[in-house]
Amino acid sequence: MVILIALVVVVILMVIAASKYQFHPFLSLLLAAIVMGFVGGLNETEVTSTLMTGFGKTLGSIGIIIAFGTIIGSYLEKSGGAKTLASWALKTIGKKRSVLAMNITGFIVSIPVYCDSGFIILSSLNKAISKSSKIPLTVLGVSLAAGLYATHVFVPPTPGPLAATAALDADLGLVILLGLVVAIPVALSGYFWAKYLEKRIEPIHLEQSTIDNATEKLPKTSSSFIPILIPIILIALKSITIYPTHPFGEGVVSNIFNFIGNPIIALLIGVFFAFNLKPKYKEETHFNWVTSGLKEAGIIILITGAGGAFGAILQATGIGDVIGENFSNMRLGLFLPFIIAAILKSAQGSSTVSIITTAAIMAPILESFGLDSSIGRALTVLSIGAGAMTVSHLNDSFFWVVAQFTEMDTTTALKSQTVSTLIQGLTGILIVMIIGWIFL
Repeated sequence: MVILIALVVVVILMVIAASKYQFHPFLSLLLAAIVMGFVGGLNETEVTSTLMTGFGKTLGSIGIIIAFGTIIGSYLEKSGGAKTLASWALKTIGKKRSVLAMNITGFIVSIPVYCDSGFIILSSLNKAISKSSKIPLTVLGVSLAAGLYATHVFVPPTPGPLAATAALDADLGLVILLGLVVAIPVALSGYFWAKYLEKRIEPIHLEQSTIDNATEKLPKTSSSFIPILIPIILIALKSITIYPTHPFGEGVVSNIFNFIGNPIIALLIGVFFAFNLKPKYKEETHFNWVTSGLKEAGIIILITGAGGAFGAILQATGIGDVIGENFSNMRLGLFLPFIIAAILKSAQGSSTVSIITTAAIMAPILESFGLDSSIGRALTVLSIGAGAMTVSHLNDSFFWVVAQFTEMDTTTALKSQTVSTLIQGLTGILIVMIIGWIFL
């Protein structure tokens, strides 16, 4: 039990360091790993070698994927492709259903683009719609944030669920497919909350100066969709290909799908499609745009690697057996990762750090909780995702992005955006538990 108590203390210290003293999660994860290594009885050589092995193994499987994903996001952001997707949603669904349109737009955009960036990119469109439709800006903002947040925590290649997939050795295609199944009702739960708010909030008058000039030439809708959809389709095809019944046979076709459906190859193909988004009149080169994406990827990759190192140390100390022996009789199952992730998220603010840390804690104990199967591992990733959105409040950068770009004061943001993430998180874990009850 000493090592279990030590883990609780270390996690609490990590939370305090991040939330109160703004200590970077990259350093706190590595320091936590070192402390847990010594507490768990590892010697100096074992601690350092396990640390490096865990870091390298994690990045070996996921580093390139994160880099490609952020490059695609960079092109969508800089070219205006994200705004094109929003315009498509509005035309398809209609201005009268603008709240739903923004929810769907956020859902699509946040698959490759970080939710903070996605909200900032689309905020000017939000304001323009609010002015023309008289729908309160808060309502549109909460609905957009709900769509962005849903795919941010459930659907790879967003870094958080992608890192959890790697840490738990889950099937990426299965995580994507089940992630979409869970993310759709989770996004809609936020939309229904926004519609509830619409009846209780007065429309906000916007000055003309806040509306973007709409003369900017944007990419075609098809060009904006392709870099997102092609990798997802290819990865899903690979998962279908390796299904035990071998629907595509075991010959050349199967081998081709296996290769191009590998997440690295699939996202590389997506990157080349994203190149088409850059207009010729833009002075910046492809080198500049790729570099912009890689700069954003760097921090994410390092935090992910540190999470992998933390997980490797936990596995080496045998803490999985301890947790399994003490909690297996409680029959928490898929609810345990949700609780851990929710506590970490609410305490330190970052969904990605919450996901990575919880995945590292859960990896050694999946078997003890009956989750050591293909669908069990995938659902564990999604349970962690549900916890990692419960709840967004004062210590979360996304909370402030939503508040500032929808001109909400702190109290209003807590009553609208924070409650929205609570509803979404509870909806998410409920759906995950139902899927688990059916298939596990």
